[in-house]
Amino acid sequence: MNWPLVMLIAFAIEAAIGWPTRLHAQIGHPVTWIGGLVSRLDHAWNKPQLDPGRNRLAGTTATVVTVLAATLPPMIIAFLLHPTFWGHLLAGALAAPLLATRSLYTHVAAVAVPLEHGQIADARAAVSQIVGRDPAQLDQSGIARASLESLAENTSDGVIAPLFWGALLGLPGIAAYKAINTLDSMIGHRSPRHEHFGWFAAKLDDLVNWPAARLTGVLIALAGGRPARCLRTMRADAPHHRSPNAGWPEAAMAASLDCRLSGPRFYQDRVAQEPWINASAPDPAPGDLLRGLGLYKRTMFLAGALLCLLAAA
Repeated sequence: MNWPLVMLIAFAIEAAIGWPTRLHAQIGHPVTWIGGLVSRLDHAWNKPQLDPGRNRLAGTTATVVTVLAATLPPMIIAFLLHPTFWGHLLAGALAAPLLATRSLYTHVAAVAVPLEHGQIADARAAVSQIVGRDPAQLDQSGIARASLESLAENTSDGVIAPLFWGALLGLPGIAAYKAINTLDSMIGHRSPRHEHFGWFAAKLDDLVNWPAARLTGVLIALAGGRPARCLRTMRADAPHHRSPNAGWPEAAMAASLDCRLSGPRFYQDRVAQEPWINASAPDPAPGDLLRGLGLYKRTMFLAGALLCLLAAA
């Protein structure tokens, strides 16, 4: 199978139609299926009262079980597929739900439109759907900043990373990546319940996102038309980000739009004092979020062009 071609087909399908709402209501979504398994394993195996070593072992086992459960069916399907036109089309249709190209744009646009028209309450309600910060503490710049950070990070996690692993390892690769990413989002955070149980999931997610985060930064830099400036900002600021990966696309986004991102952020119970990215630039204005969406579309065009080259090769 020409897996870059399969990912190109999946990319086009998801960007065009996404995952239909009616279908989601009837059968859910592949990511929610994975999430359901993670939730059950978390409930059954996560015992915070155990010593850290035993709970890490339980979490590692849960991670391996989830990844295997998500990967084995695509492995069987990939083995049965024939490298014909219809085989590639079917594989692309199966891979499409594991991308978030259209849904990411839709969720950020739902913030950008009311923000541009000064409808702060609606913008806060929309931004609460994509970030975990306290929306009541966000002014116009804070809403734009949080949304741009989410857009940059999820360009990597939701689009480029699954395309990368799908082009490299086919249907099993993209399925395994989505399982790991879902595990990290559900149990990979440092809470009292998941600090040890989710340790392996978090480390594994950092590992599989390493190449895609840097590739995403480069694609954003090229799409923004300021590659040298973006690369300097990425080298200077990305290593100081709380995440080993998210700082790269965020730094490229900040430099491309000439605004600052990251910095202090308010959650329900605390304030996280994060370092600024592109600190000498001003805070993003409402219009910068619309510019960010335009940058996202150009980045997607470059990603599609890269898949075309890989498919042809």
